Amino acid sequence: MTFLLLALMILAETGFMILAGKDISKCNWSFKRMMVNAGQLVLFLASVLLPGIDLSFRFTGLLILLGIRIAFAVIFYLINKKKVQKKALAGKILSLIMSVLLIAGSLLPALVFTDYKGLPVSGLYSVKMSRAILIDKNRIEEFEDDGSYREVPAYFFAPEDAPAGSRFPLIVFSHGAFGYYESNASTYLELASHGYVVVSIEHPYHSFFTQDTDGKTVIVDSGFMNSVMNADQTEEETFAASQEWMSLRVADMDFAVDELIKGADNDIENYWFSDEDSRADVLNALSELDSDKIGLMGHSMGGATSVEVANQRDDIDAVIDIDGTMLGSITGASGDRYVVEDIEYKVPVFEIENMNAHEEALEAERIDYPYPNNMIRKNADVYFSTYFEGSLHMDFTDLPLFSPFLAKMLGSGDVDNEYVMSTVNSLALDFFDCYLKGNGQFSCEDSYPGVRK
Repeated sequence: MTFLLLALMILAETGFMILAGKDISKCNWSFKRMMVNAGQLVLFLASVLLPGIDLSFRFTGLLILLGIRIAFAVIFYLINKKKVQKKALAGKILSLIMSVLLIAGSLLPALVFTDYKGLPVSGLYSVKMSRAILIDKNRIEEFEDDGSYREVPAYFFAPEDAPAGSRFPLIVFSHGAFGYYESNASTYLELASHGYVVVSIEHPYHSFFTQDTDGKTVIVDSGFMNSVMNADQTEEETFAASQEWMSLRVADMDFAVDELIKGADNDIENYWFSDEDSRADVLNALSELDSDKIGLMGHSMGGATSVEVANQRDDIDAVIDIDGTMLGSITGASGDRYVVEDIEYKVPVFEIENMNAHEEALEAERIDYPYPNNMIRKNADVYFSTYFEGSLHMDFTDLPLFSPFLAKMLGSGDVDNEYVMSTVNSLALDFFDCYLKGNGQFSCEDSYPGVRK
């Protein structure tokens, strides 16, 4: 529908340029421009009745553009209403080109983003969202030089209107490199609707953007981005870089879990920051936490973080790795091979892979290459894994539903993304129901088709 709206706007501009030069009235150019822009505004407002077009941020640019153009046309008309205005052919063509570029630019958000409003949830509870920032006073922020403490933003997705005294298992989520806290919001909402308190943490300077306690927007660190994107690194260089990444992220998640456990006992005075609007909701979410039942999960590097933290703690009951190479089990590199820790893994693990990662894991096993996920799969007491045919890395986030264009740039396959994420969310719910609530026996298919059959 966005392309149709763009075509209609361009058609109106083209028609205006053709008819504006005709002597069918004594109206000058400014009046005609005012009328055509008003007509475009009416056309846009009428289009809001169509599916896919709304008054959200996707179309705000067009609305503002039309308003500004009408205002300027009115001003120029009032100034020149007694004058006969004509434009040369070259001026008309230039005006048409500029108008088309302005309209197309204003519609760029609508072309890049969809009107995605979230996947439906299947649980009984509505979900309340709130935000706090955890302040680790034992760590200095290494990306800044002002001596400030490391901050870990935490976003709560908790059951709303639950019976008094209800206690729900805690699930902590970690996003991938350049990700952000809402990367898998459909998963958090589905789990919370079934009686879980989900806390999605952000890793400042590893996340695409976040905010600190001063309200400053913190964007991804360019050095970190370049390090992750550098495909020419040797195994030794990759290992050294990944050690830094994982050290920071593991410390963030470990600290967050500790603070959430303390928060369940209302001990949040010294290490918590929240605005007045969120504080009551955060306290309510913490009061619902059952800190004896904790699950971890994450996407990509966040999945690797979750697996490593679960391995280091003795209070984690289950972990889900969504398409993440388990970097924490790599202990070194020698030549073109990693050195992978061969130890027992006690926590139940559920791994979800994209198709290419699955095939690479099989090839590594065939040639006896020490791939970390294979090592943990071999040593874990309880291990489940599956993959989706035709999937790529970003298909396990909500991004393809929100912006197919960006997802394709970052790595999205030819799959039904609504089906993939709905299936992932259902599997995550079943897994945590089994290992955090003791409900049923978990099982999954070896693979899923990627598109609904």
